[in-house]
Amino acid sequence: MLVVHRLAARPRAAIAITMNNLPELLALEKIIELGAPHLQVQVVRQVPLASGHCFPIHAIGLGNPSLDVPAIGFFGGVHGLERIGAEVVIAYLQNVVMRLQWDTTLHRQLEQMRLVFMPVVNPGGMWAATRANPRGVDLMRNAPVDATDRVPPWIGGQRVSAGLPWYRGRAGDAMEAESQALCEVVAQELLARPFSIAIDCHSGFGARDRLWFPFAHTRKPIAHLAELHALQEIFLQAHSHHQYIIEPQSAQYLAHGDLWDYLYLQACREAPAHTFLPLTLEMGSWLWIKKNPRQLFSRNGIFNPLINHRQQRVLRRHLSLLDFLARAACSHERWVPLPETRAYHRAQALAAWY
Repeated sequence: MLVVHRLAARPRAAIAITMNNLPELLALEKIIELGAPHLQVQVVRQVPLASGHCFPIHAIGLGNPSLDVPAIGFFGGVHGLERIGAEVVIAYLQNVVMRLQWDTTLHRQLEQMRLVFMPVVNPGGMWAATRANPRGVDLMRNAPVDATDRVPPWIGGQRVSAGLPWYRGRAGDAMEAESQALCEVVAQELLARPFSIAIDCHSGFGARDRLWFPFAHTRKPIAHLAELHALQEIFLQAHSHHQYIIEPQSAQYLAHGDLWDYLYLQACREAPAHTFLPLTLEMGSWLWIKKNPRQLFSRNGIFNPLINHRQQRVLRRHLSLLDFLARAACSHERWVPLPETRAYHRAQALAAWY
């Protein structure tokens, strides 16, 4: 069961300092206020810092709460340096909240599905401008999943020191509070339903935008490969001029401790009759650096577009993808392969991706 932690009262001056350093959290709380009549908001964790700051991790739900309907979850800010991921999720949440004032079609869609948002999973890391959380742990290397094949040194996850990148945490320790918060929300809001999709927004790899799916810990294909191929098929039909490379993460590199591998394996083990499709949007930041080489000299610039008009373009270009995935989740019964076509889709997927 999801544990809800309420925010303690903070002095107004302390709140102002916090928000100035974390504008994404300020933007999120303004959107929550605008959408208050329609949103169910929980603070699933509070993240304390040595400086005395304390940041909330919000989970925001809207739509039909029944566990019989499909759902989609939107996640961002898992890596504190990759602010653009949180900003993309916040932009889509704002889009949905503002459309609720007039969009009859959206209201009808929400009668048949559930939307879940966790835009700032790692607020302490975002505040400190670090990839890891305040304890130095990389949340995407933090799950209790070990790679079955050889991983690249360091980037695949290491337990040497929290002072070095890609630190997994000490062997045997519980997952970090932020990782636990994400897993609890996914378990309650997504895995409990017959069909669900998750999309986690990141940046920092390559010059092309990529849509990754599990696994990261092995090169073996996942059980729901046919469903992923069918999802790609309807996406290509609707967006023939898209900019994404769709592939398993293992096509690029393997890693220990991937949260989405962990959650997918949990879903298969605990609810084998359900379908859970976790995706990762990996925005290609090398293109931003190519267009503005000075970004190489800024740690923030390696992972985010620093020029305003380029940031606005990035925020716009991914909204259609997030909206497509929401519609696909709502309409999954119309495209998920039937038993007699699953073998075809799986064979096509193996040929394309493996």
